[in-house]
Amino acid sequence: MFDSQLTFSYPLWLLALPLPVVVYWLIPAYKTRKTAVKVPFFDTLISVLGETPSEGASQLKPSWWQRMALAFSWLCIVIALTKPMVLGEPQTRERYGRDVMVILDLSGSMAEPDFEDGSGKMITRLAAAKQVLSEFASKREGDRLGLILFGDAAFVQTPFTADLAAWQALLDQTDVAMAGQSTHLGDAIGLAIKVFEQSYSDDPEREKVAIVLTDGNDTGSFVEPIDAGKVAAVKGVRIHAIAMGDPATVGEQALDMDTLRKAADATGGETFEALNREALEQAYQKVGELEPQQYQSTTFQSKRSLHHYFMIAAVLLYLTVFSLITLRRRYQRRHAVDADHRQDQEAGHV
Repeated sequence: MFDSQLTFSYPLWLLALPLPVVVYWLIPAYKTRKTAVKVPFFDTLISVLGETPSEGASQLKPSWWQRMALAFSWLCIVIALTKPMVLGEPQTRERYGRDVMVILDLSGSMAEPDFEDGSGKMITRLAAAKQVLSEFASKREGDRLGLILFGDAAFVQTPFTADLAAWQALLDQTDVAMAGQSTHLGDAIGLAIKVFEQSYSDDPEREKVAIVLTDGNDTGSFVEPIDAGKVAAVKGVRIHAIAMGDPATVGEQALDMDTLRKAADATGGETFEALNREALEQAYQKVGELEPQQYQSTTFQSKRSLHHYFMIAAVLLYLTVFSLITLRRRYQRRHAVDADHRQDQEAGHV
């Protein structure tokens, strides 16, 4: 169980605690003047009365409770000046250090069954990509992942999330040609840039990483992939490109490694070739080494000031003492008036 901690923001004010004692010893006491009658035969009068003359002022002596009230008030004021603070329960604030956007190609060529699943069975390129992406995501604990799918058009399948299980579930729901048969890579990169801008409006300095997974060349984007890469570089988005399939193919399914490399190089990213599942795993492993997971956790304690309580105590004590003294003086004055009235009555009877 957490124990509250008391701290002082300005502890040097505690040095002022002995100040009243210093004033008491070094500064002369205040003396109250008294009413006196001036007579020419003062020396004869004091000689007859046998009194010792004194100055025409007197020093008031406080009672013990007045001393205690003054000491307590001064203590409250000094403690209030130190601004005592009580630390609350420790609270942990988690901040994910890096967001990774996965841009996945769903064109018709991703249905080619030319990848092995590790047991010798041939699977499609998309199935192999899903397996490797699942392993990659499992190692990104602390980071946020997003998913953009593209074909004839690009759309956001998963916005940035730290819920890796949800991200994995939405990845499993993808299928070949659900975004069309073509490969509009440039538009997909442009969409990723837009998502990053929307997600980083309050933190523009945060790292932005995109991983492009494709097996073909761009077939009609509004923005060429190389131009999209240049825009990404200006926006601070780093792109890593992974090319799947056989670079010897021709037509729309042909890999345009030169375009992928130029788009990635413009942003300071890397380009990888994955002709089989093992090479695909190695590519994601290298990406993980280039972009290690980051996780920042900060712990803080809330502070609650107590200085106003001590000021309230000092003010209440002053008002209480002032009220008691006022009532006491009124009582004494009334008692004196009654006594004088009784003396007058007694003198009248005599």
